[in-house]
Amino acid sequence: MAEMDAIGNMMPHVFKHDAQEDKGENARLSSFVGAIAVADLVKSTLGPKGMDKILQPIGNTKGNSVTVTNDGATILKSIHVDNPAAKILIDISKTQDAEVGDGTTTVAVFCGELLREAEKLVEQRIHPQVIIQGWRKAVKVAREALEASSRDNAADVEKFKEDLMNIARTTLSSKLLTYEKEHFAQLAVDAVLRLKGSANLDYIQILKKLGGSLRDSFLEEGFILAKQIGVGQPKRIENAKIMIANTPMDTDKIKIYGSRVRVESMTKVAEIEEAEKDKMREKVDNILKHGINVFINRQLIYNFPEQLFAEAGVMAIEHADFEGIERLAAVTGGDIVSTFDNPELVTLGTCKLIEEIMLGEDKVLRFQGCAAGEACCIVLRGASSHMLDEAERSLHDALCVLTQTVKDTRIISGGGCGEMTMSKAVDELAATVSGKQALAIEAFARALRQLPSVVAENAGYDAAELVSQLKAAHYTGQVRAGLDMNSGTIGDMEALGITESLKVKRAAILSAAEAAEMILRVDDIIRCAPRKRDDGHGH
Repeated sequence: MAEMDAIGNMMPHVFKHDAQEDKGENARLSSFVGAIAVADLVKSTLGPKGMDKILQPIGNTKGNSVTVTNDGATILKSIHVDNPAAKILIDISKTQDAEVGDGTTTVAVFCGELLREAEKLVEQRIHPQVIIQGWRKAVKVAREALEASSRDNAADVEKFKEDLMNIARTTLSSKLLTYEKEHFAQLAVDAVLRLKGSANLDYIQILKKLGGSLRDSFLEEGFILAKQIGVGQPKRIENAKIMIANTPMDTDKIKIYGSRVRVESMTKVAEIEEAEKDKMREKVDNILKHGINVFINRQLIYNFPEQLFAEAGVMAIEHADFEGIERLAAVTGGDIVSTFDNPELVTLGTCKLIEEIMLGEDKVLRFQGCAAGEACCIVLRGASSHMLDEAERSLHDALCVLTQTVKDTRIISGGGCGEMTMSKAVDELAATVSGKQALAIEAFARALRQLPSVVAENAGYDAAELVSQLKAAHYTGQVRAGLDMNSGTIGDMEALGITESLKVKRAAILSAAEAAEMILRVDDIIRCAPRKRDDGHGH
């Protein structure tokens, strides 16, 4: 069967009956609409005065699953979209979160603004490839301008620590923790500096405990495990030698599934049970031969082996979940073992002190003086589980940005200063380029200026007035000028301490430009026919 095109020519129908195809302008428009809709969804969360979103699943979900957040990555991860361009936007936001931890909303909003500008250019009959060539020139110049405006205080320890504090404050100012940002910025910087240049966030544990206020959160050196010590075992161990295991310690129960054991008397049952106990005794003896005084198992430890460990004066901790023992192995320097026949091949974890302490209303175990001295735990306190969850997300973003800054120590001014610096450089490039590419370069500069405009709008200020003042400030040589959202004016970002990591901003701009380019190149969307259910009796 054939179809007719716009001028009446016959077109062969190539695809299966239920397959759909959007071509040319329809495909492009569909892509633009989907991506811009996703960008608009998170636009109101951008900046220090951004609004929150409530994410509520549909249907009967167990537990308390409502999420209150203004974190772009969390919002975009939670929504399910059908539009392919919208999925691309969500993917770049996830990548930004995984790579640098922050800037997830910026990357989505900037990509949306680029596509909004591209839509106007396409309507003016400018070919997408011409727009892309212009954008590539603009990205190169914007990147160079951003890097040229950066500064590096890595040589001065005190100045660099102050830079880290400013970055932490700036990152947290758009989060729930903004009212306690000084306290949490100090916690985050102290935790990251303990890593001594490592980017392994496994050494920083975040523990949430209901009760108290956010201000009561604190940094605890070492590691905290929210588990109980077995009955009758020591509650405090100094110079601990720790075996971390993932092994069943419940073989004192008879488990012969799918088979029947027939015995002539109760004495035979007792013999079988005794044989099982002997097997367990042998296993515990093999474990004790390693010369340990602490045994931590991922699986359950039943009553009989627990009693054997108590008799030997060994602290035994059961059901330390997989994440718990993975992190414990990292911070104590031990191996996770499952067999115990070769003690000489096993590396035990070490720790100066293990003791039971009270945290809120719960008893937890504190490991101090771990082999990995950089290990620490941030204990978050708060009035509700929603608040604790959002506090954890906010703190995680700050920790990610700080670890990236320790690796790449260059910083830039925040508050829209970086965007305006790039916009000025791109505008100057547009003045030197002839032809239609100049229009695409100007559009890129306008999209950059939209970011401070959105930040000002979200704070309830006159965005057009503030952005025009900011643009004028930059053109008159005030290279550190940016938006002061506390007073609704233009201020000196360096004096105000509003600082961002160069790596985060650069990653956001480059990722957004690449994603917008990918979406702009689309001229055909093919939706495959759904697979038919086989009516025959399946195999």
